[in-house]
Amino acid sequence: MSLLIILALTALLCPVAAVLGRKAGRDAGWPLAAVLLVLAGALVMVWNGRGDGDEVSQQIPWMPTLDVSFHLRLDGLGLFFGLLVLVIGAVVIGYSARYLGKGKHSAFYTLMTFFAAAMLGLVLADDVVLLFVMWELTTLCSFLLIARSGPHARDPAIRTFLVTVVGGLCLLTAAVAMWVATGTTRLSEILVDDVWSTSPGFAAFVAVLIAVAGFTKSAQFPFHAWLPDAMVAITPVSAYLHAAAMVKAGIYLMLRFSTALSEVPVWNVLLISVGLFTALMGAVFALQRHDLKELLAYSTVSQLGFLTATIGIGTSYAVVGAVVHVAAHALFKSALFMSVGVIDHQTGSRDIRKLSGLARTMPVTAVVMTLAAVSMAGLPPLFGFISKEAMFKAMAESPAPPAAVWLVGGVAVLAASFTFAYSARMVITIFPGRPAQDPPKEASAAFLAPVVLVSAAGLVLGLAGVVAEPLLGAAAAAVAGPDAEPHLGLWHGFAPELFMSLAVFALGSALVLARSGMDRLLDRELSPMTGVGAVEAFRRGSDALGERVGDLTRDDAPYRHLVPPVAVLVLLTVVGLFTVDVPPLQGAVTNPLDWVLLGVVLVGVLLALGVRSRIALVTIIGVVGFAVALWFFELGAADVALTQLLVEILTVVVVVLLLNRLPSTFHRTGKRRTSTAAVVAVLSGASAAVATWALTGRRGLSDAGQYFLTEGETETGGTNVVNTILVDFRALDTLGELTVLGVAGIAIVVALESRGLLPKLHSPITEPPGSPISDAEDNTMILRVTDRLLGPVIVVLSLFFLLRGHYQPGGGFIAALIGAAGIALVYLSAQDDRVSRIGLPYLKLIGAGVVVAVGVGLLGLLEGSFLRPVHFYVFDFHMTTALIFDVGVYLAVVGVILAAISRLGVEEKEPPPLRRVGSTAVPSHAPRSTSTTAEPHHPSTAPLDLSRIRVLQREAGRPAGTPPGTPAEPDARPRGDDS
Repeated sequence: MSLLIILALTALLCPVAAVLGRKAGRDAGWPLAAVLLVLAGALVMVWNGRGDGDEVSQQIPWMPTLDVSFHLRLDGLGLFFGLLVLVIGAVVIGYSARYLGKGKHSAFYTLMTFFAAAMLGLVLADDVVLLFVMWELTTLCSFLLIARSGPHARDPAIRTFLVTVVGGLCLLTAAVAMWVATGTTRLSEILVDDVWSTSPGFAAFVAVLIAVAGFTKSAQFPFHAWLPDAMVAITPVSAYLHAAAMVKAGIYLMLRFSTALSEVPVWNVLLISVGLFTALMGAVFALQRHDLKELLAYSTVSQLGFLTATIGIGTSYAVVGAVVHVAAHALFKSALFMSVGVIDHQTGSRDIRKLSGLARTMPVTAVVMTLAAVSMAGLPPLFGFISKEAMFKAMAESPAPPAAVWLVGGVAVLAASFTFAYSARMVITIFPGRPAQDPPKEASAAFLAPVVLVSAAGLVLGLAGVVAEPLLGAAAAAVAGPDAEPHLGLWHGFAPELFMSLAVFALGSALVLARSGMDRLLDRELSPMTGVGAVEAFRRGSDALGERVGDLTRDDAPYRHLVPPVAVLVLLTVVGLFTVDVPPLQGAVTNPLDWVLLGVVLVGVLLALGVRSRIALVTIIGVVGFAVALWFFELGAADVALTQLLVEILTVVVVVLLLNRLPSTFHRTGKRRTSTAAVVAVLSGASAAVATWALTGRRGLSDAGQYFLTEGETETGGTNVVNTILVDFRALDTLGELTVLGVAGIAIVVALESRGLLPKLHSPITEPPGSPISDAEDNTMILRVTDRLLGPVIVVLSLFFLLRGHYQPGGGFIAALIGAAGIALVYLSAQDDRVSRIGLPYLKLIGAGVVVAVGVGLLGLLEGSFLRPVHFYVFDFHMTTALIFDVGVYLAVVGVILAAISRLGVEEKEPPPLRRVGSTAVPSHAPRSTSTTAEPHHPSTAPLDLSRIRVLQREAGRPAGTPPGTPAEPDARPRGDDS
């Protein structure tokens, strides 16, 4: 099995998780955890089958013109972090199968598996562009997992996102700088390039950027606040984020660059100083907290500070110490968070002051949590003791001056002493003593099994650390070379690290014995400003600055926005008249029809200037648009003409629906404004005319245009040049436009619903008494007949233009516009806005279109590049995935137009209009009597079809049996509305 397959299977778990989470509920955690463990085993098999090399590498082209590849590499460090991601992820997801309540949990499991895939891609990436993409995906995953925890999680999720995005921008800047300096995006080649030694300025610049990126992800001062702030997320999210995901991404990044930057002084000083300060600060803040989860969050901040400082030392054994402590931290921190989750689940509280005597009622939880806390405190024989001693040894053997070594060691001992104190505080507070009056029960075996597994692993590796030496040694050697060999034993003689540990035990014990006084000392604000407050102040300041900048151009008057670009256009025209050499026309031919159509356009423009009625203006502009469409067709641009014609039709429909909510006429404007508008219009029109005269038909066909004409059919198999450009040569542009169009469709729905524009305003149209307009049945008769005759024809025509688009005028966009015209006809022919409507889920159509287009792009990777068409044969017919791409365009465009018509053309707030039948009011769309004899409509002589009226009432949104004229339910929604 290859690396690409393992990563792809991990990513494919996301849709599988969505289905399982919906069908199996919380129990979906068990099969998902099993698959992650299988993938971890596959990763080990790939490593063991690597042959004589020290790494496994695989790549496929991604952006070949930029020499950017989807390059994956598995070395010792990638293997170690990959197993961390998959194994701890499996444990946490298995734990979630009993932590979560009963119900559907598709969103949670989808995001957790996506988190695992993003992290796995990050640690396997051997291209800095791919590394950055995966880095940002982890940021997105953490944001979504935190935000879904409830309304109270909105602000913490935003603050977390803001802080980590800063690191992403730094990493992007560093990636671009390294690309430019080394000429490659291959990470393994960048790290061994001579530029690090020959260009100290460049090395220092990149070192700062990488350090800041790592600090933001790993919650180092001053970016530490987001990690405790993110504790609003549920416990499984916190356990994974702290133990193996988000925060470990920053540590991985610093480890990966540690050898290349180990000789850069700013790197060493920055990591050691910030890391030690964060370790001490986090430990002190943890000792202040009474909420177990918040205490563990600050303890993570502190432990990550130890790791950062150790990496900053820059020696081979420092890398060993950091790698060993990453493993130990993953085990004891995941066990602690899951244990706290069990306690919270069983007792309903995480407050240390309200918990006691849990050892009697929850003995298994007490044992596993105590083992994890002892490991975090660094006591033998747990694995945490071995990792702490490895870090102490690296600090004691630092090549820095003796005074700096003593200072670093002293601060580390002090921070570790506080770690000892808060670890002991958890255990001796909540487990001994008498239980509460209503003692909690021990959790189920299935709930405790994942916690027992990782907690026991910390004890086993402490007693038999030699078992982990091959894996951890390979991880350290991948960065620091073969000299980085771990010796994972409990006894290394009377070495400096032993005396540092004894000092920690002594000082930590003193802090525990004096905990009452320490509580009084620390139970106060240690700083006038909190980290969360600083981030929130930055956020408010950014918003205020944006408002100030926006005030410069915030105006509803269109002319204020149009005058500057028009002025620039006129200025460019004037300058061009005196500086641009205009070549002679090449084969220009003018037909009489051109002048006729130009005259129609001119007359339409002049008429548009004088009308005050909005509907009249829309009609005139529509005529102008149709004339332009004919002009395009006469010039030979059939695709453009079809697009123009269909866009004009749908624009008129949508604008008329919108005009129904506006006054019927425009307001009067003053002479000054009219004169100004006239001058601007004449100048801009003259400039456009001069530019068209000077730039059109004088330079022949460009090289790109010539290539499309001569090589288009050979390269794509299609003869429609316009379509092949859109879906073959420039498919990425079309995909981007398609995505923007989809976002616009969603924005239409959101804007209309959030701004309260859906309720219909008083119609500006008044019907005279007895007019056919006032009767829905008479008014829509012609359209209903037309719909029955042309509806099937429009559907067939739409599919016809979709299938022929690669060879003849047509394509996904034109076909979608034809189909949308049919949808508009169905809506316009309805007798009532709430009865006859199309129940298509337009938002799902938009999403499906984008997904189909992206899926086709991924298929192109089989041919070597994203969005490259794949050619195949169905029987004797030549096919290409460009057709499927066009299907995506079709779905998205239909969805957007359907969204606009649905939300603007459907009324939900008013009852259907009524008409009189005798003395009874019935819906206007109820059937009339077919009798040819004029008889008075009295209930006794012409009984109403009450069953039909009930059906119509239900369709109109009123429950059956409701008297006619009763308003529909206010929350009635149209069928198919998935907004």
